[in-house]
Amino acid sequence: MSASQHITPKGPGRSEFIILISSIMMIVAFSIDSMLPALPAIGHSLGISGEAQRPLVISAFLMGFAIGQLFVGTLSDRYGRRGLMLWALFGFAITSFAAALAPSFDHLLIARAIQGVFAAGARVIVTSTVRDRFAGRDMAQVMSLAGMIFMAAPILAPTMGQTILIFGPWRWIFGALCLIGLATWTWVLFRLPETLAEENRTPIERKAVLAAARTVLTDRMSVGYSIATAMLSCALFGFLMSVQQIFEFTFKRPELLPIGFAIMSIGMAAASLTNAAIVKRFGMRLIGHGALFFFTLVAGVHLALSLAGYESLHLFIALQMLMMIGFSLVGGNFSAMAMENMGRVAGVASSLQGSLANLLGTICGTLIGQSFNGTTVPLYTGFTIAGLVALSAVYVTEGGRFFVARHAAPHSGG
Repeated sequence: MSASQHITPKGPGRSEFIILISSIMMIVAFSIDSMLPALPAIGHSLGISGEAQRPLVISAFLMGFAIGQLFVGTLSDRYGRRGLMLWALFGFAITSFAAALAPSFDHLLIARAIQGVFAAGARVIVTSTVRDRFAGRDMAQVMSLAGMIFMAAPILAPTMGQTILIFGPWRWIFGALCLIGLATWTWVLFRLPETLAEENRTPIERKAVLAAARTVLTDRMSVGYSIATAMLSCALFGFLMSVQQIFEFTFKRPELLPIGFAIMSIGMAAASLTNAAIVKRFGMRLIGHGALFFFTLVAGVHLALSLAGYESLHLFIALQMLMMIGFSLVGGNFSAMAMENMGRVAGVASSLQGSLANLLGTICGTLIGQSFNGTTVPLYTGFTIAGLVALSAVYVTEGGRFFVARHAAPHSGG
């Protein structure tokens, strides 16, 4: 790892920068989505008979991911982005290899949790790195473009997992994740320079850390949009922990999981591209707030249809794709608005905001996954509640108004 101290890479252009950060973001999606087709095989191989325990492979990773975000931001604000990024990617590769060798389900969960910690390091630093270079609508545009490329991961990851299972055991999936981690580490080593200027580094002192945390936790935009994002994470994680069971037990078509997942993810990719193209013209609030209303409305309709017994595989995929479109349009804009006033404490802000979203998402998502009763009712109850709470958080944050900034003139909303 000392090589990173002697190599000073030439900074990538805007296009390569976006592709690089989206590739780092993909690591999280591959770590989750490639597992979905393998959950039954993992359970059978390691002697886990209960279907409700299988999603713990996802939960363990997400819990580590949430916890890891708490301290990475502080370290990156002090020591910079690049070195910690390299350590995070290297640690991810090593823990992926350890998961491949896990002799028991408990060992696998431990490896997955630690893997999540290292993945969190990479993911948090990505957001901080983008904030170092961009702000406001430019940041929202960059994150949307990165999100569009990132969406190749949920489209490809389940197929990758299922393809590997055709030729080898589930352990090979973790071997593939190890290789992905090492390849990304090499790319960062040779192409990504340090983005945090020396004058913007924050010493790790009790007062400085508390001051930075206070800034994050008392800023109205940071708190309000972080809560809204966290609620949507609850819905998304509930989906991730339920979708394999829904395809296998509700619709009796587990072999269609990669195809169905890809169709739903294509909607997210299209939404990210659309957001990148229009956000500078229409603003983050108009798009984000409108998408949140759309998300919540579709969730309520889907819940009503499920309660009435009208659920089918085709309807599930179609309505879930619409909800993923709403989620994608909300996510990049809300994240950018939550970070808008956090320029000098971007690392701590990214850590605390991301940890809140993922910790709540993991807890609520696990509860939704454990509540699976053979139908989609628990999942869409969670989606509907999450959307309503997110709308309430935005309403309070913006002082009782939607689509424009709280104190902005009608035509100047972000």
